[in-house]
Order: sequence, then structure tokens, then C-alpha cells
Amino acid sequence: MIGAWIEDLAWPEVAARIKDGWPVVVPIGARSKEHGHHLPMCTDYLLARAFCDGVVAQLPVLIAPVVDFGYYPAFIRYPGSQHIRSETFIALVSDILNLLLDQGARQLAIVNTGVSTEGPIQIVVRDLLSKRGVTVPVADIVRIGRNSAARLEQRFGGHGDEHETSVILAIDPSHVDMSRARPDYGTSPPPSVFVAPTQFRDDPTSGHHHSETGVRGDPSLASAEKGRLILDSAIAELVAGLRPLCP
Repeated sequence: MIGAWIEDLAWPEVAARIKDGWPVVVPIGARSKEHGHHLPMCTDYLLARAFCDGVVAQLPVLIAPVVDFGYYPAFIRYPGSQHIRSETFIALVSDILNLLLDQGARQLAIVNTGVSTEGPIQIVVRDLLSKRGVTVPVADIVRIGRNSAARLEQRFGGHGDEHETSVILAIDPSHVDMSRARPDYGTSPPPSVFVAPTQFRDDPTSGHHHSETGVRGDPSLASAEKGRLILDSAIAELVAGLRPLCP
């Protein structure tokens, strides 16, 4: 392995790599957030780990521990789903990045596997640029690996869908119960220039919030083959984006 996870090293080894100019990547992925009836709550965490495992195999980078608590208000009605307030999440990510900079890191990047976390993360990185003159690039899940989206068959997706299920099948099929995977497109509003926030609910009277299973899309179409193509594409994109930061 070329790179390394910080948690696997002793602190002098971390210090030496930071001194050598290795960039530090901070992955963000919920450890406990609903993903329908067929996927585990740790789906985002598994995605973050797999993406960064692919990166450390190819680049001299340090990967910080996965930030596994975040701002996920859409899923709070599902037991076990974790969520912290936006101001708490902003403070958490800000403290992590600032401390890494204080410890000597010169290049930082974020790999974000959430959607609702995008807004708060942008506040953090814009504040860092304003206050410390540090530019922190962010890769969000809505773009990671989407070059392979043409291979998907679902009408549309967005959560616990064919895309996510396929990638988890490629990472570790023991985490997926395909016998419980079925289409659930919910009740989505007509296409518009406006985007409204959603809070997933299994109540059929809840309008565009409705999702019987907590899914948006068709996970029954997922396969490990599709997932491997998506995962390989995602890792290639991340490596290409991070390579200019490496010594």
C-alpha cells in the first residue's frame, strides 16, 4: 500500500508523512443512517472506506478516520438513523480540519458520501479559505462515480437505489439482502427549477416526502458487476483529483 490510514500508524509515522508533504484526506460517511430494508445503516461508511482504500493503494496520502456523524435531517424518522444539527456538524468538521492544519498538514481534501452534508461542508471550506487562506477541495457523492451512471437501468434514483446497492454488493455482498430489495420511487414532485428539502416518511399522505421503504430508486436492478464498474470509476476520479496535491 502506498498511502496509509492515520488510525493504523503511530504518531511519529504520521508526523513524518505530514512533514514530507503528504495530503490528508478526510472522509465523511454516516455509520448509522437508514438505506431501506435491504442495505445496512452503515452504507455511507462502507462507501467512504472503499473509496479511500482505493486511493491509498495508488497515492501517497494520509486518510483521516471517517467522520461518521453528520447532518442528515431527511432520515430522522427511521429508528437508528443518526443526525446532528448543522451548526454542530460545521463545528465538528471545522475543528478536524483546523487541527490538521495546526499539526502541519499543508494539503487537505474531503470525500463526502452524503447529500445533506454538502451545504454545511461548503460553509466550512469557504470559512477556511477566508480565515486561513487554505483551499480544501471537496468530492461529493452526487458526482463521484457518476460517469458510469449510464449503465444503470432505474428510472431515477437517489438513496438506497440501484447505484448504492450495486456498489455495496461489490464491496461486501454479505451486507446486502437482495430478497428485500424492491422498487420504491416514492412520491416525487414534478421536475422544476426549484429543489425542495425532503424528510423521508413512510406515511403515504406525506406528499413528496413519501417513501414506503426509505428508498428512492430501484435497488432490485443492482448487481456486483455494475457496482465494480462504478467503484472503479469513482476511485479513478478521486485519484485523478488528488494526484496534483501529492508531493
